[in-house]
Amino acid sequence: MPFGRNKPFSLAAASAFLALLLAGCSTTDTFEQPAPVPEIEASVEFERVWKMSVGDGHDGEFLQLAPLYAGDVIYAASADGEVVTVAAEDGKVVWEKELNDRIFAGPGADGRQLYLVTRDAELVALSSEDGSENWRVDLPTEVLAAPQSNGSLVVVQTTDGRVISFDSDKGEQLWQYEAQVPVLTMRTAAAPLVGADIVIASFANGRVIALTAENGQPVWQYQVGQAQGRTELERLVDIGGQPLVLDSAIMVVGYQGKLALIDIRSGQEIWSRTASSYYSPAIGNGNIFLAAANGDVVALRGNDRRELWVQSDLAWRQVTRPAVTGEYMVVGDYEGYLHVLQMSDGSLVGQTKYDSDGIRVPVQVLSNGNLLVYGNGGKMSVLKLEQDD
Repeated sequence: MPFGRNKPFSLAAASAFLALLLAGCSTTDTFEQPAPVPEIEASVEFERVWKMSVGDGHDGEFLQLAPLYAGDVIYAASADGEVVTVAAEDGKVVWEKELNDRIFAGPGADGRQLYLVTRDAELVALSSEDGSENWRVDLPTEVLAAPQSNGSLVVVQTTDGRVISFDSDKGEQLWQYEAQVPVLTMRTAAAPLVGADIVIASFANGRVIALTAENGQPVWQYQVGQAQGRTELERLVDIGGQPLVLDSAIMVVGYQGKLALIDIRSGQEIWSRTASSYYSPAIGNGNIFLAAANGDVVALRGNDRRELWVQSDLAWRQVTRPAVTGEYMVVGDYEGYLHVLQMSDGSLVGQTKYDSDGIRVPVQVLSNGNLLVYGNGGKMSVLKLEQDD
């Protein structure tokens, strides 16, 4: 297809994010008391390369609108309908467009088009050259994950468990797959992986399912999390992060489930271990880094998954997926802070307040090692790390 010890996660871990993550909620309150901003002796600083504002960002809604880095350019969208393409190197605007729509998901892209989903559940295709609208189609219900395309088809995944494929040229529906999802789910969703011949989708029922790109027929499925407990809250097993592709395998993690490496062709488990996270893992220096659901940042040795270290000073701060660059990693949190961790031991070596509205989407690493950051309030920047003299 082209394309040590482990802390238990109890009911308290689920409760901590109930108000924030359950479907239909938008508050940033939590049941657990977040750790205060750590006091550190910084040895690394953030240096701004460029900055800009993308509309009103998430505009107070619990969305996962994330900029899309596509080599020379970056595509970004805001909830209030601003869509912009900028040069990755200097942030110069290539084109921008104001849509008369509220945006719920995106952008996704291929070589020709950008794909967005509106609040009214419409899939919209825009020209990547100038932002002009090519087509739009109605969807059966809302979508929170960015549409994904392989150039010939574009795939969306709805919050009620449907995976729908459309012809990228005309927007005609090609096929649909329906999965059963629990009554209670988190307001988060994993974007599907779309390859030349296979589509891999992750669901709120804790399953990862591979479908043929041609007609949506199931090829294999894998259970990342098994619902357990008497209450719907205890039984949450959502998968919130797009699986990470590693050669001929994918790495996936679920909430109150496990971290697993799966053969991409057969769906056979290569290895797994207990874990709970809302985001996909990150890889660096052959090791695995995970932002746990309780706010801990955990490092696992790649060859045997033994725990190397745990950074718990960010507990319950709703940290994002680690972004690995050089010998460091960077996470954002719900108060809008960026934290720099030393990759070797997890020590906190840098910190800055970025967006007072918070940071929900993970920081991204550009090809030159710089960091693309998008705050909930719409502030978008490229930053680089510099060691203090």
